Amino acid sequence: MGSKIYYKTDEEVELIRESSLLVAKSHAVVAEYLEPGVTTKFLDSKVEEFIRDSGGEPAFKGYQGFPNSICASPNAEIVHGIPNEKPLEEGGIISIDCGVLMNGFYGDSAYTYCVGEVNQDVKDLLITTKKSLYAGIGAAIEGGRLGDIGYSIQSIVQEKGYGIVRELVGHGVGKELHEEPQVPNYGARGRGIRLLNGLVLAIEPMINQGTGRVKWLNDGWSVLTADGLPSAHFEHTVVVRKGKAEILSSFEFVEEVLKKKNKVLV
Repeated sequence: MGSKIYYKTDEEVELIRESSLLVAKSHAVVAEYLEPGVTTKFLDSKVEEFIRDSGGEPAFKGYQGFPNSICASPNAEIVHGIPNEKPLEEGGIISIDCGVLMNGFYGDSAYTYCVGEVNQDVKDLLITTKKSLYAGIGAAIEGGRLGDIGYSIQSIVQEKGYGIVRELVGHGVGKELHEEPQVPNYGARGRGIRLLNGLVLAIEPMINQGTGRVKWLNDGWSVLTADGLPSAHFEHTVVVRKGKAEILSSFEFVEEVLKKKNKVLV
């Protein structure tokens, strides 16, 4: 990421919205196919096909050498998991992170899915992580400070005793997939840069059931929890506005599919 912060015009925000909504619809594709026994390589191929057929490009494929169109991170994998041929197992969870480049602008969103029937304590982790995402978005308002976002996420998560990943953060989004500023999922209220109208951010809490510490796999991408306990990840692309942030991505499409399968958490 560079050091300069770029504020988006209303026209640019609309282009980012288009990319973000294509990401949102890509998650609905994941939800259609995601069942025990399915491989993440298969999900990756379906998402790539959908994105390209819809006039977009998979943002992740080839990004700094990443080989696939989605990041697929099961169970103790936090983020950046490389899709493979291993079938998903009943009772697990999986974070799917997806990005799209269209009309010169990026969209980025992540969702953590249950694979079959999942224990309630793991469901609670997902519910809290998703709740913390919306708490962070609620603080992304004009005139606030960057630290307000992290503080709002941290307050929800710490109440439950979960670990917050500190080495990985949210980020600005626009003509680049990762722009300034970095958006930590922890922080002090009233600290950091002032939030101004037109700042587009990917807010993405990565929350662990146990320790917040991480370890890196030798593949150079996959990040795991240090204690092997599950991790959840939810992400929206949003724009800072006066009074209330505007969410440019959406969970509506994915949750419509999950609802039909009776798999919506909250």
